[in-house]
Amino acid sequence: MAAPRIAIVDYHKGNILSVVRSLADVGAESFVADDPALIESADAIVVPGVGAFADAMDYIGPSGEGEAIVNCIKAKKPFLGICLGLHLIFERGSESSDGSEGSWVEGLKVEKGSVTRLTSTRLKVPHVGWDQLYLTDHGRTCPLYKGVAEGANVYFTHSFAVADDGDEAIVTTNSHYTRTFASGIWDDNVFGVQFHPEKSSATGIKILSNFVDLVRS
Repeated sequence: MAAPRIAIVDYHKGNILSVVRSLADVGAESFVADDPALIESADAIVVPGVGAFADAMDYIGPSGEGEAIVNCIKAKKPFLGICLGLHLIFERGSESSDGSEGSWVEGLKVEKGSVTRLTSTRLKVPHVGWDQLYLTDHGRTCPLYKGVAEGANVYFTHSFAVADDGDEAIVTTNSHYTRTFASGIWDDNVFGVQFHPEKSSATGIKILSNFVDLVRS
């Protein structure tokens, strides 16, 4: 079967080539896109995790990328949000341009809930390094985690995470750092991960391979 065409949405806030390469390695025809029409032409959409919530929305809104992403989701095309790409599909986030916690900024409102800063007097923030995934009952049925073991280690680098005002029913994995947070979600054709699969060795490659397989099918 032909390689699925997966658009990597570029909102001009960082290097996303590692995501492009990783998806190509597992059989996708992955390409970088900042043109809304090109985004909507793809078989599936990946929004990578670079930059800050406020900056990303400042670009995604006026450029038309946000509307294209939502249109693809409404058309039932598979969507994968990575780190910040996960955050942007929620109702609002409090990450300002300099990475600190600021005023609320509206997200794409695909999913209910907020994105807030991790806080601790004991642990360093941002949360950078390897940590575990703990599958929920919903996560154990999620095609993204086929062949992924309970407690698998993946790579994180973030200061913000989905808050507890979201829909617990869509949470696929939880992780723990300063607080328990949703490190993965799945809602029909919408998938999101807080960690970086492109930096998560064999486990990350397996997750990306599973995503390409479900796009292909």
